[in-house]
Amino acid sequence: MKEVKNITFEKKTAERFQQFSRIHYKTHSEALAGMLDFFLYNEISPKENFGPTGRRIENIIKKRINAVIAITRDMEKNKVNPTLAILESLMEAADPKNNYSNRKRDYEEDDTHPDFYK
Repeated sequence: MKEVKNITFEKKTAERFQQFSRIHYKTHSEALAGMLDFFLYNEISPKENFGPTGRRIENIIKKRINAVIAITRDMEKNKVNPTLAILESLMEAADPKNNYSNRKRDYEEDDTHPDFYK
């Protein structure tokens, strides 16, 4: 028969340990040995903080993606469209016979293009 030794814990901690032990291990001794082995093999301390959780990292990434989307929309609104208008006016000035603003683009006539339905 194996030798046993008593250890005293606070009642609340002992109840938590017993619940954990019943779920994951056959005996309380195996549960305690498994926990000790985990910390020893992984060379970590139970008091150590592991940094941000996956949920926190996900929220940070979502915020950054939303910021990138906002920047892209702002660029489209304030940079791309005015630049396109400037280029079209330059082309009109260079060749007044071709009225570029009234001419339909190839994809505007083709209803298979994704922009057709906007």
